[in-house]
Amino acid sequence: MFKYITIVTLSSFIVTPFLLAENTMKCEAGKCSTGNSTTQKKIPTKDTALKESNKKHTKQNKPTIEQLFNVRTVQVNTLSTSKSQENYGYIVAQDSSIVDVLTWYSGFVVNLYADTLYKKVKKGEPLVKVYSPEVYKAKQDYLNSLNYHAKMSMPEMLKSAEIKLKLLGVSNKEIQAIKKERKTDAYTTVYAPISGWLFEKNINEGASFTSKKRLFQIVNLDKVWMEAKIFQDELPNVAQLKNFEVNVKGIETKFNAEKLLLYPMLDTKEATATLRLSINNPLGILRPGMYAKVHAKAENKRRIVIPRTAAIRKSGTWYAFLATDFQGEYEPIEIDVRPLDNQHYEVISGLKLGDNVVNNALFMMDSDAQINSIY
Repeated sequence: MFKYITIVTLSSFIVTPFLLAENTMKCEAGKCSTGNSTTQKKIPTKDTALKESNKKHTKQNKPTIEQLFNVRTVQVNTLSTSKSQENYGYIVAQDSSIVDVLTWYSGFVVNLYADTLYKKVKKGEPLVKVYSPEVYKAKQDYLNSLNYHAKMSMPEMLKSAEIKLKLLGVSNKEIQAIKKERKTDAYTTVYAPISGWLFEKNINEGASFTSKKRLFQIVNLDKVWMEAKIFQDELPNVAQLKNFEVNVKGIETKFNAEKLLLYPMLDTKEATATLRLSINNPLGILRPGMYAKVHAKAENKRRIVIPRTAAIRKSGTWYAFLATDFQGEYEPIEIDVRPLDNQHYEVISGLKLGDNVVNNALFMMDSDAQINSIY
């Protein structure tokens, strides 16, 4: 007698539930594979319908981004700031403070008082005593004119002889000495025309010279220039810059400078223009050749600003995300901004004072705005 035993495999119990679950998921999506449509529809409530109706009428079909996260917003505000920039350059002597000392006659050096290069001299201080046959003859002519004028009035002849001495560079002190003492000195002294430093000395004791030779060059450093290098993209800001403060490495004193001239040509090798600044230097601290930094600022002005994090650039266009009347929804709008400092952008157009924008625009890049190609 045989007994029949039915063997049920475990797979029969496992496969069936998974197939049922898969069919259920497809049906929930409205795509039942069994042929029997089991699409489920949500029945809108009264509140939901009213909210959707209001959105359609008030948003005027503007694309918005809905965020369920806690997004921080910031208000468009004003800030009192001034444009500033830093540039570098060199200290140079002013052109008007450089004087060449030469004579309008030839001669020989008798005594050299300014005998050291870079010696500091004062205005009116003797530099060199010389002998010149031409000058000595002019002195004799002047003395004869004085004596002749005393006997027979000849003012025109006397004046002509005096003018000749002045044109030769004879000092008024020597002319008055001839007039008072009624005698001439064979030697003539050359005096410093200004106070300053001897930047050139081209004669020595006992040397001869001609009227075309420069004997000394004196440079006065009571006022100096700074020639600051300005990059080409900074040139539009130069007209707005008003206050200039110059710092030199190794010198604690800060110097105020005055804007004088923007040179009309650029250095082709560096693509920089040169801005000339005038600096008072009564103590002589600043010397030609010093490397200096200038910090320039424009006048204070109130500007409409947003944080740099509130603006984002895409495909050459700047955007900000404006908070709408509906909580959690933000409208991407095109804006025009320009950098103000390392924390703010100045708003040129697109936003007005008091608008609320998303503080972190980069966060919105990962929102459904990217998916739906809203911007």
